[in-house]
Amino acid sequence: MIPAAFEYHAPKTLRQAVATLRRYDGEARVLAGGMSLVPMMKLRLANLAAVVDLSKIDGLAFIDETANGLAIGPMTTHYAVESSDVVRRVAPILAETAALVGDVQVRNRGTIGGSVAHADPAADLPAALLALEATFIVAGGPRRRTIRADKMFVDAYTSALNEGEIIAEVRVPAMASGTGWSYQKLANRASRFAVVGIAALVATDEAGACTRARVAVTGAGPAPVRARATERYLVGKQLTPANIAKAAARATNGIEFLGDVHGSPEYREHLTAELTKRALTEASERMG
Repeated sequence: MIPAAFEYHAPKTLRQAVATLRRYDGEARVLAGGMSLVPMMKLRLANLAAVVDLSKIDGLAFIDETANGLAIGPMTTHYAVESSDVVRRVAPILAETAALVGDVQVRNRGTIGGSVAHADPAADLPAALLALEATFIVAGGPRRRTIRADKMFVDAYTSALNEGEIIAEVRVPAMASGTGWSYQKLANRASRFAVVGIAALVATDEAGACTRARVAVTGAGPAPVRARATERYLVGKQLTPANIAKAAARATNGIEFLGDVHGSPEYREHLTAELTKRALTEASERMG
């Protein structure tokens, strides 16, 4: 199919992009990589008055190391994140997750900012960004504001961005030395989106007791979420197989599981617990 008619804009600055979005009063969307938006337009699931292409704006694709971690531009591709030596050193779970997005073509076109703003409930990167406790610097209001990852993803295809706002930067805290990590997912065999995906970070003290656990779930419900019951259960405990299994069973708490042709709610509930166990096991093995 082909999309309905729309106006195309390619502003040269972020300020121009914001102004263009505002003119259409919610009837325009930002085009970053287009890997999600364009298919939706072709299927007439998104009928827009205009598209605002960010690709002509200089300075939106970058990966910089900061004093506290990483600053990543919204137009940075998944492949750039996957292949960056800096990302692999500072936040390896983000590079590992980016490498599992779609296929080579998607990773070379899709962008980190586009993935976050589109808020697809089965996207991979939001899980890693939630586990890393990333923040997003947003332009478009009276002044730039910051949105935490655990506040960004509101519902299916719904983010905390207001009309006319654009992600200007993704800030990712550095993973502490000794942190173990893992991203596990069962992928849709056609699209490679996550039927369920789990991102896990764990750290322990010298006695082997868990001092920090971060677990994020994508694909299972209408939006990616932190598995806070799992995190709370693990802190203070040894990362034994029994404790990991008990913690993983709590990852399903509070999730309204989706049901579709790729899996029933019951199937996704089972996957969430099982993949959480696998992710925590691998993360514990990678510590140090």
